[in-house]
Amino acid sequence: MSSNTNKVQLGLSAVLLAVALTAGSVALGSVRESRDVDVAVAPRAVGVGALQAHLRAQPRDFGGWATLGLTYVEQARVGGDPSLYPKAGDALERSLRLAPGNDQALAGRAALAAARHDFAKALADADRALKRNPYSERALCTRIDALVELGRYAEAARAADTADERRPGIPVFTRYAYVRELRGDVRTARRVLEQALHGATSPGDVAYVATQLGQLAWNQGQYDSALRHYGRALAADDGYLPALEGRARAQAAKGEGAAAVRGLEQVVARAPLPGPLVALGELYEARSDRARAREQYALVDAWTALARAGGVDVDLDTALAEADHGDRAAALRAARAEWARRHTVHTADALAWALHVNGRDTEALPYTRRATATGYRNAAFLHHRGVIELATGHAREGRAHLTAALKLNPAFSPLGAREAREALEASR
Repeated sequence: MSSNTNKVQLGLSAVLLAVALTAGSVALGSVRESRDVDVAVAPRAVGVGALQAHLRAQPRDFGGWATLGLTYVEQARVGGDPSLYPKAGDALERSLRLAPGNDQALAGRAALAAARHDFAKALADADRALKRNPYSERALCTRIDALVELGRYAEAARAADTADERRPGIPVFTRYAYVRELRGDVRTARRVLEQALHGATSPGDVAYVATQLGQLAWNQGQYDSALRHYGRALAADDGYLPALEGRARAQAAKGEGAAAVRGLEQVVARAPLPGPLVALGELYEARSDRARAREQYALVDAWTALARAGGVDVDLDTALAEADHGDRAAALRAARAEWARRHTVHTADALAWALHVNGRDTEALPYTRRATATGYRNAAFLHHRGVIELATGHAREGRAHLTAALKLNPAFSPLGAREAREALEASR
């Protein structure tokens, strides 16, 4: 990947053009189903224009500037365009200059910091907002997100309880469920999400919660259940990208490779983010189409360059993508940098795997054990732990964890699951 990264350093406009052209060629060349403009994005685009017109007429409306900043954050998140983050920051800072300490802008700044993966700043700004307004839903939710992403899971659980007491609703419920899932309590996570779905009324809320249920089912290897949930999400919003991505992954797990490829091509054509790009690349690679796989991995480089230009910390994305599909030394550098900032199950797993692919399994062992220590049920983590344990002479434990990975989610990755089966067979 490093050679591709050098190419995209030519400039931000070149990166944007490369992403747009490559994603467009994928869509035009391969996707059989056409979709209208994403209904989740189009209203926000109109909203930006209306807000800008309003603020030209009322430039001292600090609430309007805060709302504009938050709208940019949401557009960047949904559309995968980090170039909007500086605009969001400018709007939020203007709101704070007009009304120092206003909770709406502080909560927006916390959300922006979280989107940029600066979770320490996100937590600090969320706390500032909550001092001004203890019932700010956005600040309560961002506080949970920041604590989770900093690996402070016990505090995140308490923050979720507090948010549930103050502002019960779908944004809080979904975070409450994820905190429980991270601690291995899948039953409670599912129950909370089912209750949230039962209470959801708007198409956006139905799509969002049903997708969360689909992801939970997918993680447990329950592909038919996952497909039902994704189907419900898409019945509410047929352009909801996370549901389209989840459906494609579940289709791939059930052996419906052509449908899975078409679905992921749709997703990356509209939002070329690292997760679906790598997933699509691995599907191509599993079908021996290495040239198209390399195109997707190169686009990950383009996205990370664009994200860095927008002030996003992309070390975790870099570590995960480079370890399996690129520059292994770069993967380790990125993983170490991310671990220095935050200790989560995901950063522990990324560092363990980056150490492994660089032949440093003894160093990797404590990190892979830490990644699985909370009870979080993740087949990729178990696969990584099993491989590392085999490499360090812990054969019985390694076989047990590889078996557990394949039992939990037998098709967790087009390539990873195959590698897990091969490692298990070779160890016997």
